[in-house]
Amino acid sequence: MSTDKLHILLVGSGGREHAIAWKLSHSPRVERIYVAPGNGGTETGIDKVFNINIGVSDFGSLTKFAQENNVNLVIPGPEQPLVEGIELAFKKIGVSCFGPSPKASMMEGSKTFAKDFMKKHKIPTATYESFSEYEKARAYLESISYNVVIKASGLAGGKGVIIPTNKQEAFNALKKIMIDKEFGSAGDEVVIEEFLEGQELSLLAFSDGYTIISLPPAQDHKRIFDGDQGPNTGGMGCYCPTPIATPELISKIQNTILQPTIDGMRHDGFPFVGMLFTGIMITDSGPRVLEYNVRFGDPETEVALPLLSDKSDLADIILACVERRLDSMQIEIKPGFAATVIVASGGYPGSYSKGKNISFNNIPPDALIFHAGTSIKDGKLVTSGGRVLAVTGIASTLRNAVDKAYECVKTISFDNMYFRKDIAHRAFTYLSKQPEKDNVMTYASAGVSIDSGNFLVQKIKPYLKSTKRPGSDCEIGGFGGLFDLKTAGFDDPILVSTTDGVGTKLKIAQAMNLHDTIGIDLVAMNVNDLIVQGAEPLFFLDYYACGKLEVGVAQNVVKSIAVGCRESGCALLGGETSEMPGVYNHGEYDLAGFAVGALERGNVLPRISDIKVGDVLIGISSSGLHSNGFSLVRKIIDKHNFEYKSPCPWNSTISLGESLLIPTKIYVKQLLPVVKKRLVKAMAHITGGGFVDNIPRILPKDLGVIVDSNAWELPKVFKWLKENGNIPSDDLFRTFNCGIGMVLIVSCDDEIQVKKLLGEYESDVCTIGRVVTKQMNNDKHVIIKGI
Repeated sequence: MSTDKLHILLVGSGGREHAIAWKLSHSPRVERIYVAPGNGGTETGIDKVFNINIGVSDFGSLTKFAQENNVNLVIPGPEQPLVEGIELAFKKIGVSCFGPSPKASMMEGSKTFAKDFMKKHKIPTATYESFSEYEKARAYLESISYNVVIKASGLAGGKGVIIPTNKQEAFNALKKIMIDKEFGSAGDEVVIEEFLEGQELSLLAFSDGYTIISLPPAQDHKRIFDGDQGPNTGGMGCYCPTPIATPELISKIQNTILQPTIDGMRHDGFPFVGMLFTGIMITDSGPRVLEYNVRFGDPETEVALPLLSDKSDLADIILACVERRLDSMQIEIKPGFAATVIVASGGYPGSYSKGKNISFNNIPPDALIFHAGTSIKDGKLVTSGGRVLAVTGIASTLRNAVDKAYECVKTISFDNMYFRKDIAHRAFTYLSKQPEKDNVMTYASAGVSIDSGNFLVQKIKPYLKSTKRPGSDCEIGGFGGLFDLKTAGFDDPILVSTTDGVGTKLKIAQAMNLHDTIGIDLVAMNVNDLIVQGAEPLFFLDYYACGKLEVGVAQNVVKSIAVGCRESGCALLGGETSEMPGVYNHGEYDLAGFAVGALERGNVLPRISDIKVGDVLIGISSSGLHSNGFSLVRKIIDKHNFEYKSPCPWNSTISLGESLLIPTKIYVKQLLPVVKKRLVKAMAHITGGGFVDNIPRILPKDLGVIVDSNAWELPKVFKWLKENGNIPSDDLFRTFNCGIGMVLIVSCDDEIQVKKLLGEYESDVCTIGRVVTKQMNNDKHVIIKGI
């Protein structure tokens, strides 16, 4: 199924389903999304999305529709159909379902089941007891002195939790659930557990039964009134990421809760495939599980999915889960925050009227409005539920994200409309108190995460191992890397070292959130400078500096560095990651590299004394801009108000940013044969300074070169820059490589042989000039003809 176009059946009718459909519609893999039964938002306004009038538990009609309409992926939204066995119903007809089996769904379907599972697998949670008889439950309440939470064990639409403030309220809550049956059969069994104090957070995490990867941690607002007062609801607002979730805390949750949960379910015979929602309380004793849900949360989905990077295709991630290959996916998150305000019908979570006309007035262009309880009646959008709309704002700060959401709420109106006005108040209170904690200072409180660094090391170990070569020791984790020159085959070696960076090309990678090629540039800029000296690259070290370590970004960068090392035949022995808040902004990083090569004594290039008048210049084509001149490139792009994500002016098949990020060509393997045959007298890597400043570095003082710019065609990117930047021709050849990334000086007797050897690789090779006396060149080292 991985290569098929997707026809998706999304089951549900709330804001969660609208958000999922919206995100899936962005995927080029997805052709159609059917929402059963959907709402007013999914009925209109989203490309590829169609409502079908089938209930969430009508498995017969759902499976029949799927077969008749070539549906090849089902995504259940609410918990009810999952507990009732929707995954099994579609499994029987051979359609993949992103959701757990009926047995695995019991993690939400029965709180008793879930608590017993946690006890068995030593997953931290509150002390508890379960009861199916009212008198026994009441006697237990009589016997304990600590505060409790009373939960209906079954499904209660997110409302079956009561938090009494005293013993009498606890008795009343127990009667309400077990005797008065306020939550129906969900209250046939209750869980009475210890009341935990602290901050709550929620984690949505993708799982394939083996691997689990979470989205940013969110914080929900369950109570109906401001200040967290009044009865519980399905959620009145949400935001993410929450500031209480430090990298250290998330790492601890991953290792002590999420992964043990997935491992335990698999070991117990009901592996979990789908979206695991885990509610967690952060206590003084550490994180404790409050509950599991076995599906996308609501309204958590409305804040988490908008932060999923455009590079991380939701459809691809879901397919990786159902095909049990989630470990192959990189899930990237956009920097910034998202906040959702729920707009509800007055009276909710009690009784409320429906059918109220909804109007919008000047909705902000960057606002996201996800429909929950809406429908289309007589061509008009009307209310049809308690929670009507989920309004989401996205910004670089939490304050701005919340403000954006509330600005959008002001543009919405319907009779008896209600919303909380204090979403994210706990976060703002928490942040305001941080300066008062001067008596407890940690490295983490200064913005540096040692745990994140250690986590990164574990992630990148396979990349280093993939670059191993004779003489190298690619085990990372020590204080240095080892290299054995004798094992590498050298008799009387001379070591050569280089160091370089990538420059402001990094700005484009960060703006595009594309980090899987920039490391190739870093390696290329170093190893190309080694080979021009006749040295074979042996090993490489990198330096990665950032304001805040984002493990996924750094992992992609190091992965691309490993690609560059393999292309050049050198070992990635290690490096350094430096987290420097205050020096770099969030989302920024810088790169530097250090490469070491070797050659036998007597083979050092350039052989300046051998260069003579009449020697020829052979040019090897570049792959584009390589890694120099980007300060000028960015200035030209800014001047013309181009967006990096817009189509590239010289290559409409890709975006401008993607074209600019084509990595620097690595010439090592192409050049080594001619170097080892001593057919080359000198080489110049054309980087910053272009032809005019790089070629003189390899010439005798009395000689110069004439370069014929008509010998090759100027690539389109340089023509575009020249025209749109109004760059004089001589500046163009002094700033950029202009299509020639490497220049060789060879004897005219060896020209044919050298070109033949170089031509065995996928690069254009041509003679571009000759060596002359400096006197013939008007006392200049380099003259460019034809400009």
